[in-house]
Amino acid sequence: MRVLVVHNRYSSAQPSGENNVVDQEVELLRAAGHRVGVFERRSDDIAGRSLRGKAAVPLLVPWNPAVRTELAARLRAERPDVVHVHNVFPLLSPAVLAACADAGVPVVATLHNYTQVCPPGTLQRDGRPCAECVGSAPLPAVRHGCYRGSRLATVPLAVSLSVNRRRWWTGVDRFFCISAAQRDVLVRAGMPAERLAVKHNFVPEPGIRRSGDGEQVLYLGRLAEAKGVRLLMAAWDGIAADGGVGVPLVIAGAGPLEQEVRAWAAGRDDVRYVGLYDPAQCREAVARSVAVVAPSTWLEAFGLVVVEAMAAGVPAVAAGHGAFVELVEDGVTGLLHRPGESASLAERLRRITADRARNQEMGQAARRRYERGFSPAVGLERLVEGYRTAIAGRPGGGDGPPPENESTGSRRGHRASGNGGSK
Repeated sequence: MRVLVVHNRYSSAQPSGENNVVDQEVELLRAAGHRVGVFERRSDDIAGRSLRGKAAVPLLVPWNPAVRTELAARLRAERPDVVHVHNVFPLLSPAVLAACADAGVPVVATLHNYTQVCPPGTLQRDGRPCAECVGSAPLPAVRHGCYRGSRLATVPLAVSLSVNRRRWWTGVDRFFCISAAQRDVLVRAGMPAERLAVKHNFVPEPGIRRSGDGEQVLYLGRLAEAKGVRLLMAAWDGIAADGGVGVPLVIAGAGPLEQEVRAWAAGRDDVRYVGLYDPAQCREAVARSVAVVAPSTWLEAFGLVVVEAMAAGVPAVAAGHGAFVELVEDGVTGLLHRPGESASLAERLRRITADRARNQEMGQAARRRYERGFSPAVGLERLVEGYRTAIAGRPGGGDGPPPENESTGSRRGHRASGNGGSK
């Protein structure tokens, strides 16, 4: 099969699970003998632009005509069987869908978050779940300044969400939702249910598994409010006040709360902040863990770190909402805590570290769950099945060039809906 992957890469200054997923799928397909090309832009390149070039970026977000022309020419030259779209914000734009329609190529798109129904893509506001914009005009997001805490920055995203909605919903032959929880939200929002398929992300074999009891509790991810970092700090303070659990908490990652985490961990024996780990260090850290903790306060669309723990035979303690509910079988492959409650999180952490024999059983069950649902073999099967379904049942895709009012809107600086994370 000939596949062209389209992706705007996130900034390298912060860890991106989405970048990893894209790279791993490309490698998986190529290893299986498929011919895979990549059409990409990099958010890192924005820093190297002139002042005028940087100022022009928002104008290109909703509609980048140069990308449409370039991609259409490549599609005509290479004639892939299918195009797989991931992130298009900020340098690609929904013009990639028009290019595919121009060339008559089927389109599959992975939805890594909730940007189809929520401007920042998180379904969260002020640290709490929020669905005010789901199924309606995204005016509440503007009122509350949901994107980066700025009304001005949110306006273009909200406008683009409305303007480009029809193009996405008619121009994509098959959407991959990365969890059933995510699919349920999108169907309730009015997205075409018949085009929404659940395809969990896969995780490569780590090459290392836990061999003993483990020596730490590990948080591995972005240091942000939505990831439950402050909740974890509060829970761990409660645990420390009661005498601890016999192993330290290791926090690996970067993000807006980095200085706060660094200051909190300084001078403590029961906490270590280690900064960013490279992929090999991540795998080793997971395999050394009693448990991996994922206390997100937002409704995670997937939860890659939980599956990475499964692959290494390590149980997880995760928030009991969003995709975690279908990833973690409570009491079998890990433990779920009540979302947003530090006391509940602390109790689950005490429980999972107290009984080492039970912990070993949960780790083994987690590994079996990984083999059944998240291994490379399973990932490849579901990926190719989705491609074949899109190709076989293609209704025509695309809705042609944007109406004149959309083109005019783009010149006024509207921004396309894209991934809610920092680029």
